[in-house]
Amino acid sequence: MDAPETKSLPENAYRPLAQGETYAPMIPAAAQLEESTLRSVGWGLFLCVIFTIASAYSGLKVGQVLEASIPISILAIGLARVYGRRSTLLENVILTNIGGTSGAMVAGAIFTLPALYILDLSPHPVQTTLILVCGGCLGILFLIPLRRYFVREMHGQLPYPEATAITEVLVTGEKGGSQAVLLLQATGIAAVYDFFVSTFQVWREVIDFQFLAPMRQLAEEARMVVRFDAISFILGLGYVMGLRSSMILCAGGFLSNFVLVPLIWMIGHGAPDLVVYPGTVAISTMDAGAIFRGYVRFIGVGAIATAGIFGIIKSLRIVAGSFAIAAKAFRQGEDAGLQRTDRDIPVMTLLIGVILSTLVTGLFFTTLEGAGFWIAMAGLVLTLIFSFFFASVAANAIATTARNPVSGMTMLTIIVSSVVLLRLGVSGETGMFFVMAIAGMVCTALSVSGQTITDLKTGYWLGSTPWRQERVKFLGVIVSAITAALTIMVLAKVFQFGEAVPGDPRVVLPSPQASIMKALVEGFMSHAPVAYVLFAVGAVIALVLEMLGAPALIFALGMYLPLELNTPALVGGFLAHWVGKRSASVGGEEGRGIMERGVIIASGLMAGGALGGVFGASLRLFDWYREDLIQTPFFTHESISQIVSLVLFIALCIYVWWGATRKVKG
Repeated sequence: MDAPETKSLPENAYRPLAQGETYAPMIPAAAQLEESTLRSVGWGLFLCVIFTIASAYSGLKVGQVLEASIPISILAIGLARVYGRRSTLLENVILTNIGGTSGAMVAGAIFTLPALYILDLSPHPVQTTLILVCGGCLGILFLIPLRRYFVREMHGQLPYPEATAITEVLVTGEKGGSQAVLLLQATGIAAVYDFFVSTFQVWREVIDFQFLAPMRQLAEEARMVVRFDAISFILGLGYVMGLRSSMILCAGGFLSNFVLVPLIWMIGHGAPDLVVYPGTVAISTMDAGAIFRGYVRFIGVGAIATAGIFGIIKSLRIVAGSFAIAAKAFRQGEDAGLQRTDRDIPVMTLLIGVILSTLVTGLFFTTLEGAGFWIAMAGLVLTLIFSFFFASVAANAIATTARNPVSGMTMLTIIVSSVVLLRLGVSGETGMFFVMAIAGMVCTALSVSGQTITDLKTGYWLGSTPWRQERVKFLGVIVSAITAALTIMVLAKVFQFGEAVPGDPRVVLPSPQASIMKALVEGFMSHAPVAYVLFAVGAVIALVLEMLGAPALIFALGMYLPLELNTPALVGGFLAHWVGKRSASVGGEEGRGIMERGVIIASGLMAGGALGGVFGASLRLFDWYREDLIQTPFFTHESISQIVSLVLFIALCIYVWWGATRKVKG
């Protein structure tokens, strides 16, 4: 059957379904379109390699992993027109799925693998490749049973900002016409805006209002600092999230920055020489940012972990139901009541995949120097537990805020694994390699889980076949793992990771995330104490939120993320709310057009912001690059620069409102 004539998403794509209502994807389940073809898979793997290399270098140099999926979705539209037979929408989904794997795999790689080189543990490229492959495969395998819960059962209840942006890019590219022009316009504006503000010294990216005397006094005397990242990407992200989710996210940030940070400083201020672990200097000498990083962020990690446990408990019934459906399909055949758009990888294949991944992971641990059987089994159990647990946390976080708490969950993995292995008598270099291997697998698993749920939701909206998406995802994992491991190995020969070593003439790649992980594992393997109280405080906060019926994970993410990433999302949420009210007051087709244009513009802001970030990060890889290559005369004047940034951000908001609500000629 051919594709339907409509080139628009159904009206109920983004809203909760009424009782008895079902969602029919853009490409019906009965339609048979080309999906995982040589064309889509080949281009997907090619772009996966390119973005893996670029992201690994960029991440190690500036700490920024290139956003892959959204730019690749734009490239997919262009590539679709190169061939005599234009690529189908579902082929573009597959291409984006594979290529987008690069960003997730690199995040897992650069957060952990460079630490092995910094610690001078001499990892073999086969070892680093296996760490990434095992972690990536576990992330997919543990996510598949959760697909129906997050993608179908929670339809309309989770905003899926990144999946929305990718979907709108692919649909609008397919549709063409005025909607495509609007998307390209928003993308172009955001790309130029975010490129200049984050790459050169034209105006301040982050506004902290410290040029105002009352705000400066508040920061000095109470350690209360308002921070706002005035970029288009986060504005679009907040718009897609909606008002409720963005408010809850900001509420967590407000608790961290306007309650906990001032409270900790007040205690330290009363005892000027007080140094409390995990801090290394007196609290009275710390600014708001140092207190947040040294203490409050650990509270956020405890809250995220506890909220994740509640999320798993809530989803157990649906997960069990998914296994039951899959088992029934296995016993009675592939067509046992399951539509094409609801078929996952067969349950037996899934189980075999889990068993093989478990065996390979266990064998890997047994090959490590100084590893006995029981030590290897302990490493295996920790890896499996954390990977399964974090699959749900990552999926929920990405589905809600498009932010994956990779660093926090990896830190928690390192802490728990270090405590367990130390009790088993493993320490020193053997212990550090063990812990970082576990952390590398878990970090990669949760990164890939978050990316996979985004891909599956995109496919659900458009009408892809889940098992095809899941199958090609493994190809992306393997190719990206090999590429990332070899890239990091080559870079380790040419550069130093972390800090400069006396007598080593090589140029330094800062590797900020891996440096943090290295310091953490070194500290624990030196028998440093664990900040249990901070984790416990976060756990109690998450428990209270669950008792109140509030979304604990969104709140916990707000506590953990820097405030400047939360506040512009709230502005986007308010914009979405006001546009929604305007749409409701107008009603009819015109009202629906307002809603559609709003989402398209927000998606364009996210796409353009991602592209601007990619271009900006790529320039930083060249030796000739300097931020002051382009510098406005007022940049060094805080008051003028921040006011200009605020005015331009307000102009972006006006553009979103005008673009969504203006009357369009029929």
